[in-house]
Amino acid sequence: MKLIYLYHSGFALLGDDFTLIFDYWKDSESDGDGILHRELLKRPGRMYVFASHAHADHFNPEVLSWHLQRPDIVYLLSQDIQALHEAEQAEAVWLKQGDSYSDERLSVHAFGSTDVGISFLVEVDGRKIFHAGDLNNWHWMDECEETEWRGYEHAFLQELQLIRKYTETVDVAMFPVDPRLGKEYMRGPQQFVEMIKTFIFVPMHFDEAYARAAAFRPLAEAEGARMIALERRGQCEEIECETLI
Repeated sequence: MKLIYLYHSGFALLGDDFTLIFDYWKDSESDGDGILHRELLKRPGRMYVFASHAHADHFNPEVLSWHLQRPDIVYLLSQDIQALHEAEQAEAVWLKQGDSYSDERLSVHAFGSTDVGISFLVEVDGRKIFHAGDLNNWHWMDECEETEWRGYEHAFLQELQLIRKYTETVDVAMFPVDPRLGKEYMRGPQQFVEMIKTFIFVPMHFDEAYARAAAFRPLAEAEGARMIALERRGQCEEIECETLI
């Protein structure tokens, strides 16, 4: 299995007979050019397109035109996207928190978010893949009163408890490590790996701040996770079977 970083929170996960695209915003080289347009849209096997919510950095309406090239494409989209004019007639599986989907290749469970939309737990090839969407401890403690940011944190920890009740382990987690949060920007991802045993951790939602995202590695490793330090758009990583559950 291969993991390809596109941009921001966008990833492709490649198996023998499937391609998963998560939260596409921009391709690996520019807005509309890179490995996805040149190769992945032509790749054999079933393609699944996930979008966790309607924010422009997580959902690009362009994805809805891909069915013209891939008639068998499966769209798994957060229900809030359905309100967008571009998406209201789309043929998709519309998911909200608590919903599930399954077919002969994979199963999907939608968890909540501490912003808009949902997060995804995908079980495929015997592995559990988590994409957080905008689920994070958005505490903004450098700007808010403590009572306010503690409330945000409480909501986040409650959602982690729900995930933990469903599964105590994930093989791969794509999760925000967002320096905009200030000095405690690693607080949310650290709480995630402390509560959910994670074998491979992949940072996201950091735009061009590669070094600051990579700084989370010691905290991930302290909880037994291997962290993939992203260094460029289009980076491709093998997800090695022996490191997984």
